[in-house]
Amino acid sequence: MEDNFNHRIRQVLLLLVLIGLALLLFKELYVFFPGFLGAITLYILCRGSYIRLTEGKKRNKSWIALLFIIGFLLCIALPIYLSIRLLSPRIDALISNQQEILNVVKSFGMQIQEWTGQELFNENNLQALQKAIAGFIPSLLNSTASFLANLIMLLFMAYFMLTNSGGMERALRHLIPLRPDNIGILAGETKSMVKANAIGIPLISVIQGTVAFIGYWIFGVGDNVMWGFLTGVFAFFPILGTMVIWIPLVVYLYSIGKTGPAIGLAAYSAIITGNIDYLARITLLKKIGNVHPLITVLGLIVGLKLFGFWGFIFGPLIVSYFLLLLKIYGTEFGWMEGSEEARG
Repeated sequence: MEDNFNHRIRQVLLLLVLIGLALLLFKELYVFFPGFLGAITLYILCRGSYIRLTEGKKRNKSWIALLFIIGFLLCIALPIYLSIRLLSPRIDALISNQQEILNVVKSFGMQIQEWTGQELFNENNLQALQKAIAGFIPSLLNSTASFLANLIMLLFMAYFMLTNSGGMERALRHLIPLRPDNIGILAGETKSMVKANAIGIPLISVIQGTVAFIGYWIFGVGDNVMWGFLTGVFAFFPILGTMVIWIPLVVYLYSIGKTGPAIGLAAYSAIITGNIDYLARITLLKKIGNVHPLITVLGLIVGLKLFGFWGFIFGPLIVSYFLLLLKIYGTEFGWMEGSEEARG
């Protein structure tokens, strides 16, 4: 009896040490958490093709993994490179002509006040805007450094996850305290949700960029193809998203005397460009991965707050996990069977 008690004490102490170390590691490595989530996404997307090439056709594991990494890097790097090339002259103009921009914003605010009676911009707001413009470059550099660090972590982890996929999956199956059939259900749900979101989000961005381009063309915005492309790129980002592009364009049209097109573009962008995102999300994701629209909406609310950009994928996955694990709990421990017998 005493030996059993001492064994339990040692078990609890070891468990506490493990939890403490896990929390410490998570705290110190949290900055790389988006890269870890990205590596999981890339692994799930590439796993089937990777296994067919390496096990079916006996290709070299390292070279095939490297090929997938390079392909992913090109898919990420090309849009970023084009965006930088297109935005750099505009950012330089923004930094060099701050006072002119502030005058345009003040004029726009006075017109809004004349129409609505509400003061949109006062001296405090304008000063805050000027500080925001001045701090834009440092903020952009910090974001770029964080993005590059997570991208390196993503590629590094994805490479080793692919080349060691067999051992990693066996270890996970051993660690997950569920029956083999339920582990299979969990794996299938993860694969379905990740593919639905990882494929659906770029498609949604293409749709939103195309819709925005049509609006820019209708209301006479110059370089409408470029602005449509940038709107599609910024559609990836949460909260502000496409507004980063179309709001300055509305202000610009108004500042050069095109009041009608400015009002039309503002209405078009707010009603159509802004909402086509949600409509496409709940329809496309339903078709690609049979994701219920309610799971998508709730998952986005949870995921964006927890994971930032990668919350588009892992937010809905968390909601699906909760519902799936609730069902698995019932089958693993007899809760559902007991409920059915009680109803009978």
